[in-house]
Amino acid sequence: MTTATLIDSWTMTRRGLAHWARQPVQVAVQLVFPVMMLVMFAYFLGGGMTVPGGGDYKEYLVPGTFALTMVFGLEGTMLAITQDLNKGVIDRFRSMPMARSAVLVGRSVLDMLQSALGLLVLLGVGLAMGWRWHGGLGDGLLAVGLLLWLRFAMLWLGIFLGMAAGRPEMVQAVQILVWPVGFLSNVFASPETMPDWLGALAVWNPMSATATAIRELFGGPGGGGSWAADHAQLLAVCWPLALIAVFLPIAVRRYGRLSR
Repeated sequence: MTTATLIDSWTMTRRGLAHWARQPVQVAVQLVFPVMMLVMFAYFLGGGMTVPGGGDYKEYLVPGTFALTMVFGLEGTMLAITQDLNKGVIDRFRSMPMARSAVLVGRSVLDMLQSALGLLVLLGVGLAMGWRWHGGLGDGLLAVGLLLWLRFAMLWLGIFLGMAAGRPEMVQAVQILVWPVGFLSNVFASPETMPDWLGALAVWNPMSATATAIRELFGGPGGGGSWAADHAQLLAVCWPLALIAVFLPIAVRRYGRLSR
């Protein structure tokens, strides 16, 4: 990547940061919503939930919520892309003497910064609720790395879907699909408590792999009993890698074909 491309990409990132400064309420809502979900499931529903092998439900729930937040972040990516498309912003950028990749790189950096900030907030809330990780610093950093790796994969899926949808209204249609996929995992409940066919789908959900992997790294209850659960860290690397291999090139290709 050339120096000019880096400068243009940073300019696009600064544009997004300036939007944050002008729309602090929107940023706050995006940060607070995962916290509300965590608190709701921990205190409203947590008393009726069982943890594989026993233990505190918060030790199971908090890491799962981290993974869920990384996946749900693609909705914000989609909405930002469709809004820029409909306002003609991307067309104007493409007509300017700037690196063609700068828009997507800037979008990627901005969304990863937002995800890192949201994850930091959730970590703080989880600690305030009594959740603790029991591994070392290296395991904790690796867990955070796996979470951001999943978010990076969801980022390119969101960019592609945003350009494919074309209109902000279509994001709602995708949300209808994102939520069931998010809940069809081991984030809130163990697949062992589900019907066999449903539990099998939940076990092989990419988000379940990341959730199980970081539970192990944080020293909490992971829930084994299947090949996917026993090799969760491997799958937590391979699933996002597969998604990136598919959606990054087709997202870049579709961006290159805009307004032709």
